[in-house]
Amino acid sequence: MGTVVDAPAVVTEKEVVAENMLGDKKVTVVFVLGGPGSGKGTQCSNIVEHFGFTHLSAGDLLRAEIKSGSENGTMIENMIKEGKIVPSEVTIKLLQQAMIKNENDKFLIDGFPRNEENRAAFENVTKISPAFVLFFNCSEEEMERRLLGRNEVSFFTYVLMFGLCVLIKTTIFVFPTICIVLQGRVDDNIETIRKRFKVFVESSLPVIEYYDAKDKVKKIDAAKPIPEVFEDVKAIFAPYAKVIV
Repeated sequence: MGTVVDAPAVVTEKEVVAENMLGDKKVTVVFVLGGPGSGKGTQCSNIVEHFGFTHLSAGDLLRAEIKSGSENGTMIENMIKEGKIVPSEVTIKLLQQAMIKNENDKFLIDGFPRNEENRAAFENVTKISPAFVLFFNCSEEEMERRLLGRNEVSFFTYVLMFGLCVLIKTTIFVFPTICIVLQGRVDDNIETIRKRFKVFVESSLPVIEYYDAKDKVKKIDAAKPIPEVFEDVKAIFAPYAKVIV
């Protein structure tokens, strides 16, 4: 998706020392971008484990707000279902609160900024510029395959026998009581997935291009197997390797 800098490229010393202040705390921020299903979340977990960052998923923060049952959460839920982008001020406020409450000073911000308005608002409001942007590049065909895989249906049959409830995993409707568990998210259906792809291309790629012009994009081939993707990620984050004292 798009033409940006080929990676992996090692972070420079100038990028490592980011003079960004959040209140009285200097922070290092890395934006993690990529289409839905590109594997950002998986690799963020690896980065947290090996390089000591705190992972802030814009999507997770928004879903937590939805779960809270607030009026704000209801608005967010409706927009996500329609494949629309949540207003910048909502997400920025959630991100700021999360960074201020966390004792760490190194953050991966996953899935934000989603468009140029998000980007400008984040930098203007927080006065924080990212050390770099980690871009997970993956074809729409592969991302669609991954996302649809999340919604495979598992069937669990509960059989009441001799006063006991026995759990049996099956794919055949052989017992009268069926419990269907959907493995996935409310926005993981084919129509909404393709809307999300369209939004990413039209809105998020310009953000990547903006930072690419500033030589701040580190591009990853996210179509490769997870271990190979992480090898590329490690090359980029080598300057952040944990030091054992």
